[in-house]
Amino acid sequence: MKQILVFVLFATMLCWLMFSPAYKHVLMVRNAVLQKEVDYLLEQGANGVHGYIDSAAVLASKQRLQQIGFNPALLQYDVQTTSGVEGTNPSAPVQRGVGISLRISYPYERLFEIDRLIRVTPPPAGSRMAASGMKMSEYVP
Repeated sequence: MKQILVFVLFATMLCWLMFSPAYKHVLMVRNAVLQKEVDYLLEQGANGVHGYIDSAAVLASKQRLQQIGFNPALLQYDVQTTSGVEGTNPSAPVQRGVGISLRISYPYERLFEIDRLIRVTPPPAGSRMAASGMKMSEYVP
């Protein structure tokens, strides 16, 4: 009986140690890709020509992230400005000196399920990883 118990515990620990680094790297890569996308959208949206992040830019971003492996239906984009004006309207771009902030979030998608083997509780089902940033608009009419 002791041998079976030792085997089960050893097998559980071996599985967790083998796969733990893999899913944590997936998590780090996903966060890095989201942050890179936030930085890119802010650079494009807050430049001197645009002054906004519209739905076309968000759609293009979702397509880029889909090519990497994200599910576009699960991505959430939140665009805000420091002055409270709408930052997604191409007909009323954000003026120079006003900050545009962007937050992209994505669910964890069961990345932490393997932690249950060692009795570590994964994040709640609705929790999401997120990347955010802010850039001052450079748009001058």
